Amino acid sequence: MKVELKRVNDAVHFEASGSGSVKVHIDGSPEIGGQGLGVRPMELVLTALGSCSSLDLIQILKKQRQEIKDFSVEVAGERKDGVPAVFTKIHMNFKLSGTIDQAKAEKAAELAVKKYCSVHDMLAAGGVEITYSLELNS
Repeated sequence: MKVELKRVNDAVHFEASGSGSVKVHIDGSPEIGGQGLGVRPMELVLTALGSCSSLDLIQILKKQRQEIKDFSVEVAGERKDGVPAVFTKIHMNFKLSGTIDQAKAEKAAELAVKKYCSVHDMLAAGGVEITYSLELNS
């Protein structure tokens, strides 16, 4: 796996690309010259965890023939003071609607987060406490 980042301006705005043609814009904080032109790097870490877990959760529920009408996840992280300001705790709140069995959703979330998500394992191995919750609506 490989990604490439190219600087877009004379500050700290970058464009990242992976194996496909989709580009992700990344920018730093205003304190280091960021201009709000992209996602900050630590936000990308939260995005990676949320998307990794979500992709797996959706796949598991689909295999169980659960009907998902809407899906979102909110990911919030707490960071330690100082440099480096690494994450110490992250909480994901999955919000699903559709015809979904509560017990199946809970088991699927556990598998998605704790067994299949590589990003979870990488962060947890570094000492980050990762929790999640699940909200189901019809």
